[in-house]
Amino acid sequence: MTFGQRLEAAFAASGHLCVGIDPHPYLLDDWGLTDDAASLREFGLRVVDASVGLVGLVKPQVAFFERHGSAGFAALEDVMRAARSADLLVIADAKRGDIGSTFDGYAQAWLTPGAPLEADALTVSTFLGVDSIAGTRDLALANDKGLFVLAATSNPEAAALQLAVTTRGSSVAAGIVDTVGEWNGTERLGSIGLVLGATVDLDTYGISAASIGRSPVLAPGFGHQGARFDQIVDLYGFAAPNVIVSASRSILAAGPAEIRHAIKSQASEVAGAFQ
Repeated sequence: MTFGQRLEAAFAASGHLCVGIDPHPYLLDDWGLTDDAASLREFGLRVVDASVGLVGLVKPQVAFFERHGSAGFAALEDVMRAARSADLLVIADAKRGDIGSTFDGYAQAWLTPGAPLEADALTVSTFLGVDSIAGTRDLALANDKGLFVLAATSNPEAAALQLAVTTRGSSVAAGIVDTVGEWNGTERLGSIGLVLGATVDLDTYGISAASIGRSPVLAPGFGHQGARFDQIVDLYGFAAPNVIVSASRSILAAGPAEIRHAIKSQASEVAGAFQ
C-alpha cells in the first residue's frame, strides 16, 4: 500500500487525530522525569502506549530528541520502532531541507525500510525550491513513504516569506500547494502532503480547497495554539477529509495518569467535527 492508502485506512479505522510526541523540558518535569535521553525514551514510549487503540498516527518532534545527541537519537529510534510495531503511522517532524546528494542522505536516513530512524513520513522544507525535494519525493514513493511539505505554517513570522509573490504571480505557499497537487496526480489521496496550519487564513495565501485537491494535510495549530476542532470543516472545506489533526501539548499536559483519557476525549471531539 502507498502511504496515502495507509493514511486513508488509518482515518477510517481510528479517525484524524495525530498525537504529537513533544518532550518539552517543562513537560518532562511535570511528568516527574529528568531532562535526559533515558527520560525522553520513557516519555515517548508512554505516549505510544497511551495512543494505541485510540488513534492511528503519532508525530515525534525530532528537535527535542536531537538536542541530546546520539543518546537522544537512540531514544527516538526506540520510540518510533515501538510506534510502528504497534501499527501506528509515524510522521517524523524533522523539517529537513537541502539540495542534491545531501537531501538524498536525509531521505535515506528517514525513509529507507529497515533504517534505524525509519518513519512512515517526514516533514520537509522547500526554501531551496520545491524541485529540490524531487529526489526525496522519488525515494519516498518508491518505498511507499510520505512527505509533508511546509507551505503555510502556523507560526506568524513565516507569513512575510510564504505570502511573497513569485514570478508565477502566486504566493510562495500557493505555488507549493499547486506543485504538490500535480505530483499527487489522480490518486484518491496522494502520498505527498502539505503542512497547512489551522491558524492560517488560507484565502489570504491564495489557497483553496480545490487547490489542495488530493494532497494530505498535516494541520498544526489545534489545542495549545488556539484553533478549535469544530472549525476543521470551515477551515479546510471539502478538503477536510484529507486533514491530519495534530495536537501535542494540549494532550501531553494531562500527564502520564490522564493522557489516555485526554487522547480519547480529543479523538472523540475530532470525530464529531466530521459528522
